[in-house]
Amino acid sequence: MSRKLEFIALLITDIVATVASCILYLRIRFPDSFAILGFEGSEGQMIYPLYAALALALFWIVMLLFAGMYRERHAASRIDEIVSLAKVITVGVLILVFSIFIDELDTRGSLSVFAIYWASVLGTVTFGRILVRSVQKALILRGYGTHRALVVGWRDQVERLYRDVAKYPAAGLQIVGAVRLGQQGNGTFNGSETEDGETVHAVERLPDMIDDLQVRDVLIALGSQDHKELAEVLRLCDGKNVALKIVPDFYSVIGGMARTEHIYGLPLIEVLATPMPAWEQYTKRLIDLIVALVILVVGTPLWIGLTIAVKTTSKGGAIYRQKRVGKKGRVFTMYKFRTMQVDAEAKTGPVWASKHDTRYTSVGRWLRKTRLDEIPQLWNVLRGDMSLVGPRPERPYFVEKLIGKVPLYNRRHRVKPGITGWAQVMWHYDSSLEDVQQKVKFDLYYIENMSLRMDLKILFRTLRAVVSGGGH
Repeated sequence: MSRKLEFIALLITDIVATVASCILYLRIRFPDSFAILGFEGSEGQMIYPLYAALALALFWIVMLLFAGMYRERHAASRIDEIVSLAKVITVGVLILVFSIFIDELDTRGSLSVFAIYWASVLGTVTFGRILVRSVQKALILRGYGTHRALVVGWRDQVERLYRDVAKYPAAGLQIVGAVRLGQQGNGTFNGSETEDGETVHAVERLPDMIDDLQVRDVLIALGSQDHKELAEVLRLCDGKNVALKIVPDFYSVIGGMARTEHIYGLPLIEVLATPMPAWEQYTKRLIDLIVALVILVVGTPLWIGLTIAVKTTSKGGAIYRQKRVGKKGRVFTMYKFRTMQVDAEAKTGPVWASKHDTRYTSVGRWLRKTRLDEIPQLWNVLRGDMSLVGPRPERPYFVEKLIGKVPLYNRRHRVKPGITGWAQVMWHYDSSLEDVQQKVKFDLYYIENMSLRMDLKILFRTLRAVVSGGGH
């Protein structure tokens, strides 16, 4: 079952379940006058069950979406999903009771009716989800929809993990290759042969193997003392769209960067899991859309004026387009008001801008100082290329150079880039490699501590920098 088909199946079953629950509630609440096409309530108001059911279905879909219940749950425990559903539905029913049905709490027997509604929603939604997950499991056991996995580790531990994965076909993992490490003196050797003639793959080939074999999961079979080897594997996998999972005895090393999970009895720990819960991620995206639309629409006269000012005071177009590297290494076109002279890098090639850069135009220097040159990037936010807050996207030319020089640089691409970020409000222009390294530290701090609270803090500091003219 593809990810798209999984989402559609869950959406349809949830809609059917919540519609049925609403009709059941109305049937119990108004036993004498109930009619599916419409009836008169106890206070003389007209009630249309189908309309009410569809409105409540929309409410439940939003609740489940913000709770992360439509995320991919490949081969996850059905019991864990039911527990999560119970929490979300309990909160949802309480919201409905205290926001819509608060006047009915005094009605005799109303609490028992609400309890029945809660049970019916939980029961029908759970039934639909179990049905979908059972079909998924049956397909996985037949080899459909499995995740292609790659194992990295010492020879004996790799073989052990091979056997463990084979014991649990319901885990949905298909091992398609391995990078086996071997010992030579005090170091690791790669690319040679063992005594039995088996090739020991070079760990440096890991990024290419991920791409060539279309790997979804990297299983790390290392010991708890292999700090250096783990760091190297994490570095090589940075920027790749794969889930990193290690054996449990490494938990003491990676601390808060991990999330423990049991996949049908196969114990694994997911490394570098996103710290933001689902509801915060969706709220962050909603805030991005609302703020971007409001600023673009309300400020239209000003943006038109800035376009004319840029166009008439220097040669060239008003909007500057530049390729940048975004989430998961995807290259996109970023927009901004042009602040420099045309062909500013014709003689120098790609270089970083500096605070007193002589290539700025008269209007461009003011735009840069007030950060108004970034306004066209709100279009990138609407398109989903960027967020309001996140690590600043860099050009492919610099990314290629910095990956090998700055440790963990690629980890910035785990999240959407932003118009502003923690590094921008805490540091200055990138004028040297040391500046880049310092900014990466701030970016990594943001990624490991992402939250709506931190986003609001960054936006407030950015607004203060714009008002005070202290932007970089």
